[in-house]
Amino acid sequence: MEPIISVRHLHKSFGAHRVLTDINVDIHSREVVVVIGPSGSGKSTFLRCLNLLEQPQDGDIIIEGTSLMAKSTRINDIRTEVGMVFQQFNLFPHKKVIENIMLAPVQVRKWPEDKAREKALELLQKVGLSEKAEMYPASLSGGQSQRVAIARALAMEPKIMLFDEPTSALDPEMVGEVLAVMKDLAREGMTMVVVTHEMGFAREVGDRVLFMEQGVVVEEGAPEQLFGNPSHERTQEFLSKVL
Repeated sequence: MEPIISVRHLHKSFGAHRVLTDINVDIHSREVVVVIGPSGSGKSTFLRCLNLLEQPQDGDIIIEGTSLMAKSTRINDIRTEVGMVFQQFNLFPHKKVIENIMLAPVQVRKWPEDKAREKALELLQKVGLSEKAEMYPASLSGGQSQRVAIARALAMEPKIMLFDEPTSALDPEMVGEVLAVMKDLAREGMTMVVVTHEMGFAREVGDRVLFMEQGVVVEEGAPEQLFGNPSHERTQEFLSKVL
């Protein structure tokens, strides 16, 4: 089966600083791939390259058979199929929760407002926040804001979801409520690429774990293999500190 995402010989630098070196990864439909590694290892940059929020210097990213690097590719068409959730929630403070979720389907997918509203209410129920529909973001906790951000990304009905350390800005007691929503998505078969420091989530939910350091995928494997019997010395060292 063709991978839904195929990354080939990906290189990325910021000026003279090389951030990603020769990354080669295939991700299949319905797979949950979790990316771990120390801070500054290139995890978030790799994720941001997958929808060209960062422009690679070299290599190719192919999503559903379309090269993102081809001149003819309409990148905004690809982005409508790839939802992204960031560390910071980036909700519009002047719009109600339901309006935040409705915005992209109405403006980008050209849905009628009643269809977008119905979808938004359905997603708020899914993330456990039906009662917050008419509230403004300022009245939400961090965990609630991040769940709204997930609902907003899902409103576009993407085929792939990217999560960039979605719990790192949250108080510890709010982490679980966001991870629970992500676990539900994984169970439903959403293709997900997740950069996270939550090793329990990686172990429980990931189909495959990539360990990155200094812009290179050092090791990858099933969670039980990578956490239980890592083959690379650097992976062993990292896990001994975080587990």
